[in-house]
Amino acid sequence: MSQGPSDAAPRRGPKAAKSARGRGRWLRRVDEYSAGGLIVDLDGDVPLGALIGRTDKLGRLLWSLPKGHIEEGETAEQAAVREVAEETGITGEILAELGTIDFWFVAEGRRVHKTVRHYLLRATGGELSDADIEVTAVAWVPLPDIQEQLAYPDERGLVETAGRLLAETA
Repeated sequence: MSQGPSDAAPRRGPKAAKSARGRGRWLRRVDEYSAGGLIVDLDGDVPLGALIGRTDKLGRLLWSLPKGHIEEGETAEQAAVREVAEETGITGEILAELGTIDFWFVAEGRRVHKTVRHYLLRATGGELSDADIEVTAVAWVPLPDIQEQLAYPDERGLVETAGRLLAETA
């Protein structure tokens, strides 16, 4: 016996997708790619890493690793060096890749899937600065203290990887 339209299994298609807030409108999916990393100053007794602070919608200062969009024609490595310098004022060179983090968020009526490649960079010059409009504060933090200051657990794992890589090369 064949199934008729009334007793067929419910079909799921594009119209079944609702927004994250359930208002019945569909969100356009966008893929974004960024790069950044942990820049370290290895010249002192204790290695230091530069963090950026951004103020969230609730007024909290959240500390994270510097990162930003990969521009057209730019490699992830080039973007990481540029973004770290723009957001911290510190120039550097890449020592190693730390890993990739991806996450989802909703912004401006879009459902964004963001992928960020992170690198370990050694500071080669510059002066710590929060001149970037997107950055509220910047700070050199002793490497052993960075994990507890970071707002995002995935970035804490990257700092742990950086510590292992630096210990292997010491």
